[in-house]
Amino acid sequence: MKKITMFHLIDCKYCDFARKAIKELREENPEYEKVEIEMVDENEHPEIIANYDYWSVPSLFIGQEKIFEAALFMPYETIKDGVKLAFDTALAE
Repeated sequence: MKKITMFHLIDCKYCDFARKAIKELREENPEYEKVEIEMVDENEHPEIIANYDYWSVPSLFIGQEKIFEAALFMPYETIKDGVKLAFDTALAE
């Protein structure tokens, strides 16, 4: 099982969607509780984000592989699907 790294901003509505999805998905599937998620605030850790290739937040990585990156106007369900993909990928590895 691999760790997920999630790049986010505190005041980002799409990041709020991702945090909500993490909570809901963990309630729906207890296996997801086993997956560690490192939350990296983009404003607080520029030295970390310099090592990753993404344009928007939330972005979810496993190692250096981008699993999901949100975009403007993306609906909650699409973000939840992206978070689920990251969980499933982390569990499969």
